[in-house]
Amino acid sequence: MILVADSGSTKTNWIALNSKGETYFKIDTPGLNPAVFARKTIYDRVVSKKELYDNRLEVEKIFFYGAGCGTENARKNLRNIFVEIFENAEIEIYEDTIAAVKSLRTDVPGIVCILGTGSNCSYFDGKQTHQKIVSLGYIIMDGASGNYYGKELLREYYYNKMPGEFAKKFESKYDLNADTIKENIYKKDNPNTYLAQIGRFLIENKSSDYTQAIIKKGLRQFTENQILQFEESKTTRINFVGSIAHFLSQEIEEVLAEYNLKLGKIIRHPIISLAEYHASQI
Repeated sequence: MILVADSGSTKTNWIALNSKGETYFKIDTPGLNPAVFARKTIYDRVVSKKELYDNRLEVEKIFFYGAGCGTENARKNLRNIFVEIFENAEIEIYEDTIAAVKSLRTDVPGIVCILGTGSNCSYFDGKQTHQKIVSLGYIIMDGASGNYYGKELLREYYYNKMPGEFAKKFESKYDLNADTIKENIYKKDNPNTYLAQIGRFLIENKSSDYTQAIIKKGLRQFTENQILQFEESKTTRINFVGSIAHFLSQEIEEVLAEYNLKLGKIIRHPIISLAEYHASQI
């Protein structure tokens, strides 16, 4: 059995393939970002899923693509957890930008961006992936991501910049008590996921001039800080993977046009294409 996984900070999609490359099962677990979650949290999230635990000794190979896997130390820590669970498996761990590239199923050069709970950007030259920026995670980077927009909404609310009717709607949706917010951000696990859940409110109410201004501000920052790092962005298409990219496809196209950049593909969930890629290699 082969396991293929695409993991963000919020959710991990798994597909198990049999020896013929056919799908054996599809499941989801919570996110397994090794840069955010403690070892025990990751271990428990894997073994608590019946399909993974019951088939752990049958797994021969794991292809894991994940947020937070951009450094050797993070990959090593995650691999050690998987070795303990999947005793007979050969394990390959890649950062999420590699998943984004492979999910496009193309050898055409282009910029590949991730906009989900977090964000990232790379250049694919047709054979290899190149990075300009090492991500420092949700506190410092992650522009135009779910957690970025969550932080923006909380700032707007607490700086009294949010329009009255929108603020009332926001208050009815979330517990905006300062102690609650600070506990979720500074004391509880998954602060980036918590912020991304708040950021979802912006996406769900994106039609006003107020929300459009916040959305496009984030997309412009992401374009200038990430995409334009690559000179190739001016001559190749800009592809996106992730739920935020999916729901903001129109805004992305409009912002890219401001910089004379061309939009390529937008893929919400790369796991299907990833599984098809690995099935074709069997």
